[in-house]
Amino acid sequence: MPPVTVITGGSRGIGAATARRLSADGHRVAISYVQAGGPAEELAREIVGAGGRCVAVRADTTMQADVDRLFDLAGQELGVVTGLVNNAGITGPLGRLADLSGDTLRRVVEVNVVGYLLCAQRAARQMATSAGGAGGAIVNISSAAATLGSPNEYVHYAASKGAVDSMTVGLAKELAPEGIRVNAVAPGIIQTEIHAAMGDPDRPQRLAGRIPAGRPGEPAEIAAAIAWLLGPDSSFTTGAVVRVAGGL
Repeated sequence: MPPVTVITGGSRGIGAATARRLSADGHRVAISYVQAGGPAEELAREIVGAGGRCVAVRADTTMQADVDRLFDLAGQELGVVTGLVNNAGITGPLGRLADLSGDTLRRVVEVNVVGYLLCAQRAARQMATSAGGAGGAIVNISSAAATLGSPNEYVHYAASKGAVDSMTVGLAKELAPEGIRVNAVAPGIIQTEIHAAMGDPDRPQRLAGRIPAGRPGEPAEIAAAIAWLLGPDSSFTTGAVVRVAGGL
């Protein structure tokens, strides 16, 4: 059977690029979305039109019931889930920590940390060999911000991604005996819609001079790293945080 991979936040940006790349590599993919239903359905049609298998599922990953529904539908429509890409994430608006609302802080942590934990928990329960599963792989999308701290921009987001790194290392050790590998990819400044969502659409170009490589990254470059971590060539890799940040 081909691999079946759940990609949260898969309707655009890094998630959409990952869905395209994994489908081209032979994966059946389930992509989740919260608001971008149109782009998600369009991407699913694109993948199916190219001969792949894809389902788009509306799911708020901070809600246990939505996570269960996402995995259940992926299993029903595509087969046994063997992979998870924890990608759904938000930054909130750019700004100093002291100026942010409590609601913004809570929502960022809920999506970027609680959502990842809930999805990883469901994947672990389903894939664990001790529970009759066949093993699998989880890739968490972290950020270079986890080690840079992102002062005056989004310390709260950086903190949430630091939690993702800790989760990756701990869960990798916990799940290795269960046949499940857990790794992370830490992108730097990537050309996606997230910058417009945080209120600074020109940020990648404006900050290009800070990047040793001299340019922002592209979503497909992150997708390539994710694909490697999900594939057989990384069979002895677990607990790694792979930085794909152009030298940042």
